Amino acid sequence: MVIEELDPTDSAGRTTWHEVMEQAVRADRPHALTTTLAAFEVTATSPSSHHARSWLRAVVGGEVVGVAELELPLTENTDVAWAEVHVLPGHRRQGVGRRLWEALVERARAAGRTRIGGEVSVDVDVAGAAHEFARATGAVERHREDHLLARLPVPGSPVHPAYEVVLWRGRCPEEHRASYLAMRNQMNADAPTGDLDLEPEVLDDARLSASEERLTRAYDVRVAAARRRSDGVFGGYSLLFVPHGTDYGWQDDTLVMPEHRGHRLGAALKAANYADLPAEVRHVHTWTAPDNTAMHRTNTALGFRVVEHMYEMDVAIA
Repeated sequence: MVIEELDPTDSAGRTTWHEVMEQAVRADRPHALTTTLAAFEVTATSPSSHHARSWLRAVVGGEVVGVAELELPLTENTDVAWAEVHVLPGHRRQGVGRRLWEALVERARAAGRTRIGGEVSVDVDVAGAAHEFARATGAVERHREDHLLARLPVPGSPVHPAYEVVLWRGRCPEEHRASYLAMRNQMNADAPTGDLDLEPEVLDDARLSASEERLTRAYDVRVAAARRRSDGVFGGYSLLFVPHGTDYGWQDDTLVMPEHRGHRLGAALKAANYADLPAEVRHVHTWTAPDNTAMHRTNTALGFRVVEHMYEMDVAIA
């Protein structure tokens, strides 16, 4: 077995890496949301100034049988490395995952990181080995979220009469950017992380612009925001991504600012975004912590059902 680093300029190598990742993930996760090839191409060929990434592959007899990714935050959380390991079903329990993991640990230590974190998702109906593998590395569960899926269309949810819904796609319009940045940073500060010790990401206009430019190369980025009619103040937003060429979307942030809560704006914003989608988009994915009962009620009313449990885990490597 040979563990080698993917050359991000190798187009065929990128395609093979992505194919192996897809096959490995979907073997025991039928509802998995994976990075599309188009999105992986953007990440691999256009490095971010806020994250350094590298990709490994395990080769046996000339065949790529496992892959891994290492992400090193460069702005916040510079003590952490984020990792993924995926092995084709026919090559599991043969040391492939362990060798990939050891290579990730070596690289993370060389970069001065003291812990490695990652997400492990387990289907509610199909047995998988991911959680067992993560535990075997010494990783400890720090936070859990439910992965939910809804089939479109969903029931409507009218917006409170004191508010209007403002929709945009791609880059946030200039006249809304200050309000949007304030809400995005509030979301980053409020997002539940359980027992994970993490600094929230802080956005400024330059960082938001760079993110929007990269994302729109692989996704249809859609935002629904609630604006109070009496004074024009924004009270919340919902962010949705539709990967190019797919029939699904994935729900990212939904935030209602504290002073605007109690008007069911979260449900209204989600429903407004979903109602604006083209007919070929048939499903939406989202994630919610089990103890977030208010958002679970909102999601259930919109037709979402739990299909996976996602565990955020980390392990000290110092």
